[in-house]
Amino acid sequence: MTDFAPRPGAAPVPRMLLAQTALETRMLLRNGEQLLLTVVIPTVLLVLFSTVDVVAVDGPGKRVDFLAPGLLALAVMSTAFTGQAIATGFERRYGVLKRLGATPLPRWALLTAKTGCVLVTEALQVALLTAIALALGWTPHGNPLAVAALLVLGTAAFSGLGLLMAGTLRAEATLAGANLVFVLLLLAGGVVIPLSKFPSAVQPVLELLPIAALSDGLRSVLQYGAGIPWSDLGILAVWSVLGLAAAAKFFRWE
Repeated sequence: MTDFAPRPGAAPVPRMLLAQTALETRMLLRNGEQLLLTVVIPTVLLVLFSTVDVVAVDGPGKRVDFLAPGLLALAVMSTAFTGQAIATGFERRYGVLKRLGATPLPRWALLTAKTGCVLVTEALQVALLTAIALALGWTPHGNPLAVAALLVLGTAAFSGLGLLMAGTLRAEATLAGANLVFVLLLLAGGVVIPLSKFPSAVQPVLELLPIAALSDGLRSVLQYGAGIPWSDLGILAVWSVLGLAAAAKFFRWE
């Protein structure tokens, strides 16, 4: 009996998952529009609003102490929701997802690789924004584990919503909708404008938004040195469960 070497067949799933994650990350980092959305915009907003008295901020300390947590939240949203929704939507339109679904790579592993790409990108974003904020005089406080929990749940919440949009709408509608939601949540999610500046009647509604929960939770820990922000974590957990469950149920590969 002839023994062929190398033996034909699919690679182990962990190896395929790692390779797909690396490919997704390289594709994202080579995309100028994605870099603008995920890196340039949060960085410019951080530097601009920290050095120029354009908007009023709340709380003690420097302007950057208020702005840095909110822009960390914006970075998570830009990558996990807006960027992922647009990229996945066009991959679905062009049949990339359908073709990848026919390869030995399981479909769950493909979506996991996209999540891995999001996490790698977010790590780079957080490192960059943190370095810039520290250079601007930021003095963060609080428990790093609480910050990590908020970032993980925020990523899960926005990933579920992004995949839900990409898997149910046409690519053009996803492009327009994701960018519109990004702008609206930037303005009304407590990222650079405190929720206290909005009419009291709408504040309770805005506080339930995932971007508001993430920015408020990060701000309470990093700016005020508070403990575990359970209410914000609870809001993000609900959005995570609802978004991921809806994406799993309604996502269409074609």
